[in-house]
Amino acid sequence: MLIAGFPAGAWGTNCYLVAPAAGEECVIIDPGHQAAAGVEEALRKHRLKPVAVVLTHGHIDHVASVVPVCGAHGVPAWIHPEDRYMMSDPEKGLGRSLGMPLMGELTVGEPDDVKELTDGASLALAGLELTVAHTPGHTKGSVGFGLPQTADVPPVFFSGDLLFAGSVGRTDLPGGDMTDLLASLARVCLPLDDSTVVLSGHGPQTTIGQERATNPYLRQVVQDRRAPDDAAPRRGM
Repeated sequence: MLIAGFPAGAWGTNCYLVAPAAGEECVIIDPGHQAAAGVEEALRKHRLKPVAVVLTHGHIDHVASVVPVCGAHGVPAWIHPEDRYMMSDPEKGLGRSLGMPLMGELTVGEPDDVKELTDGASLALAGLELTVAHTPGHTKGSVGFGLPQTADVPPVFFSGDLLFAGSVGRTDLPGGDMTDLLASLARVCLPLDDSTVVLSGHGPQTTIGQERATNPYLRQVVQDRRAPDDAAPRRGM
């Protein structure tokens, strides 16, 4: 399996391209702010053909390049229905203005073809089987994508802004809710095998085993599913 990732834009949002191997079809995950050029570079480098864009949630730092990327390759974008409105109205998802200089760099709106994600769905795309898990908490329509273990890669979970190395996503923006986020950690992340590689929306990769042992939020969920008062600062937009 091939997974190529890079941080993009003002928020350093991780964009991923996933394919069975170089030279094959691929899925693009979270082409955010200023990600289009990096996507094209990765496609050329690995000789990939995109068949879909899939989105972990609707915040502008994860969807800002959806329109140009989908338009350039004639592919659909998949998003949970509760976050779909953010593609056309990103400021509503933030509860504040992004600011005119930044807004001038963004292409706001939906691509021509939008498909909606549902919890527990299995997406057969580019020769891959992506399992969809609804993970509300950071936003109401946040999702994670799971890939099963293969001969050369352990199981992988694309967590979006649910779970980071050492922390979790913020919950102070519209649609955020810490109780929901902790419930998502318990329902979706705790059952995963310790060997599962976590590829987050921001920051470095980690594993479920590492987070189970060291992440203050996940450790507290293991104990009593209550967030600790002295937890590490939350990251992400």
